[in-house]
Amino acid sequence: LFFALASERSRGLRSFERAILCDRNDELVALYRALQTDVGAVIAALSGYRHDRDLFYEVRAKDTRGMSDVERAARFVFLNRTCFNGLWRVNARGEFNVPVGSNKNPGLYDEENILATSRALEGVHLEVQDFRRTFAETRTGDFIYVDPPYYPVSTTANFTSYTKEDFGEGEQLELHARFADAAQRGVRVMLSNSDTPFIRKLYRDFQIHTVQARRAINCDGSKRGAVNELVVMNKQTEAICRN
Repeated sequence: LFFALASERSRGLRSFERAILCDRNDELVALYRALQTDVGAVIAALSGYRHDRDLFYEVRAKDTRGMSDVERAARFVFLNRTCFNGLWRVNARGEFNVPVGSNKNPGLYDEENILATSRALEGVHLEVQDFRRTFAETRTGDFIYVDPPYYPVSTTANFTSYTKEDFGEGEQLELHARFADAAQRGVRVMLSNSDTPFIRKLYRDFQIHTVQARRAINCDGSKRGAVNELVVMNKQTEAICRN
């Protein structure tokens, strides 16, 4: 959502005074920091990689503690582009554990896209933090978009391992409480989540919209494609979207 708004801003269609991007995945935040401050070094580091199965597992096994943001950024992009379906998943120790993908010739990076990302991130504040602190920092008139680990649509579609911290039903309930509190304080709120009875009931007092989203990861290939997701917002946010 941020990059879509940043693109519109660059074309003079929309504007915002400032943006703060927060995520619990510190590898992702390190990538954005590196693209923001030294995009040339990231591109140079990426040019040293090649698509090779042995190299993939060698790079995957490396401990990123002590690495610079540029080194972490290049590793992140390389693994993301060459792993199975671009999935990011970690174990309980926070270690990336997705196997190598089957694509024989994946593009390791798109320089034009990387440069555009760097431009969009100019002046953006980046933080590694969870939703609790982020919501606590919101004020009346702010806009916050939340993209949490989705509530499972079934027992076999139960993926929340973007970081080593669990994000189960208890966290979904707490997120809803923070979301509702922010809305009550005059914050413009928006959230994406799976289309399940639990999420629909949880956010029944808000505006709920059903959207189609493409999904490329499923053990059954016939079930890959467009699926329903929910976009939840309060009336203040919906009014802005209509305009």
